[in-house]
Amino acid sequence: MKRKIFIVDDDEMLSMMLEDHLSKSFEYDFTCFPTGEACLDSLNPEPDMIILDFNLDSVEENAANGLEILQKIKSLNRNILVVMYSSQKQYGKALQTISNGAVEYVMKDENAFANIEKIIHRMLPSNT
Repeated sequence: MKRKIFIVDDDEMLSMMLEDHLSKSFEYDFTCFPTGEACLDSLNPEPDMIILDFNLDSVEENAANGLEILQKIKSLNRNILVVMYSSQKQYGKALQTISNGAVEYVMKDENAFANIEKIIHRMLPSNT
């Protein structure tokens, strides 16, 4: 069975670019969601990993932010690997997400896609 990775970001173009980048290295099923709520509605069956944007309210004003979604994911299933993905540069934001159960915090910069790829290689060993 193919591994499943969810990408949760309200920037549709960025989600598609990340999915395209990762699809070149992994034969996984990728699903993109514009809100954390849409991701939560699709957690069964659970994904192997969720790449979750910290700020999720630029498109839908009342959407929960990434930290709130992270907390909900972890309350439903502590075993789902969540990588926070954000343009927030404050150390406190990264620490806050890690203390709430994220396995990594990746900055949205020119190295972000490569860093996420390395995390996937490290945390999701090949099925073969």
